Amino acid sequence: MKTEFLKCKVNYRLIANAILFCTLFFGKIQAQNQPVKNVVIVHGAFADGSGWRKVFDILYKKGYNVTVVQNPCSTLQADVDATNLALDKQDGSTILVGHSWAGTVITQAGVHPKVVGLVYVSGFMPDKGENTITLATSLPASPESGLMAPDAKGYSYYDKDKFHAGFAADLSKAEADFMYASQGSFIGASFGTPVTEAAWRDKPSYAVIPTEDKSINPDILRNMAKRAGSVVTEVKGSSHVSFMSHPDVVAGVIMTASMKPVVK
Repeated sequence: MKTEFLKCKVNYRLIANAILFCTLFFGKIQAQNQPVKNVVIVHGAFADGSGWRKVFDILYKKGYNVTVVQNPCSTLQADVDATNLALDKQDGSTILVGHSWAGTVITQAGVHPKVVGLVYVSGFMPDKGENTITLATSLPASPESGLMAPDAKGYSYYDKDKFHAGFAADLSKAEADFMYASQGSFIGASFGTPVTEAAWRDKPSYAVIPTEDKSINPDILRNMAKRAGSVVTEVKGSSHVSFMSHPDVVAGVIMTASMKPVVK
């Protein structure tokens, strides 16, 4: 009887340990399958964070915690610092989004431990040691592109006469005029600053590529996304500001990234 009792006791312990293991294991799997609810968005060189309002509204209604960084566009490091400040304040895993120039910013800042996925919206994706201007000039620019050379104080702007056609062709003229009027001041030398990190090498990335982007040759965007192994979404007929003209598509890509935050 004593032997049988001991066997039962051992069996109970095995069963209890098995239940505990299954609870912890499947609990971990369930936690991993939960969507990431934090999103940090970084704007580009010639449009501030206000243009992301429609994307914000979509994500907010879906329960996402969205932070839009108002990065200063004074140096690459300053923009990275502003992004890291926002990331530090997140309460857990985060999807990091960057538009145009901010693609370079999130490539550097994306090594932050809270970042589990990167979304590039017409965004540059430099590798270690590369800078933005080298990538931007790797293929011929569109004649509509209006990036101007730095002025006497080193600031670069987008040509007013080309802004609508080159930057926001699928928006109304009134919207494009407001965007031009509200663009910030960008230090042109920042385009020549190389990154020392390439977060897309270690973290999953997603790329939104407008087929009619006149500010960055779409083939440049495709080449970078292919090199990074990004999941690509092409937006037909869309301009450089697809996050304004097609906020549903851009928000959808961000939500997809939040559901699959698997490290490479």
